[in-house]
Amino acid sequence: MKTLRKGRLLTQPAFKTRGFCKGAVMKLSTKGRYAVMAMTDLAGHAATGSGRAVALAEIAARQQISLSYLEQLFARLKRRGLVASVRGPGGGYRLAKPARETSVAEVVLAVDEPLRATRCAIHEKGCMKGGARCATHDLWARMGEQIESYLASVSLEDVAKGRIGAPAEAA
Repeated sequence: MKTLRKGRLLTQPAFKTRGFCKGAVMKLSTKGRYAVMAMTDLAGHAATGSGRAVALAEIAARQQISLSYLEQLFARLKRRGLVASVRGPGGGYRLAKPARETSVAEVVLAVDEPLRATRCAIHEKGCMKGGARCATHDLWARMGEQIESYLASVSLEDVAKGRIGAPAEAA
């Protein structure tokens, strides 16, 4: 099974061809990835200590993300209290709290991206006909919880400073 393909954690075809829960996919959509990229850019700028707000056009150019798409994402990030806007000349956005206090999971969830690996909604019917849960539901649900837990443990500062590193090797 491929674990990385075009920035996704697990691919739809990999699930379908192996008979897993129909339609179950664990992926971070463009919305989630771009929000994390933009917020990491903002965190890197905040680390310079200039105190200046950053224009979305600057982030869009550096990260090669559509400005109109960033505007939509930052409206959601602002509503969730992750960024603060500054109006007028020299205006733009700043992190609402220090980068070390903002987790990647917060950013992803702020742009309405669920972090789950099952098609079944939490506390609702399963993904099989008649509302039953597939045999592997609990496996994928726990995996989704692990991913969310990991993303909650990683701060924007960690990403901006490159403190993610390679996974630890088994001893």
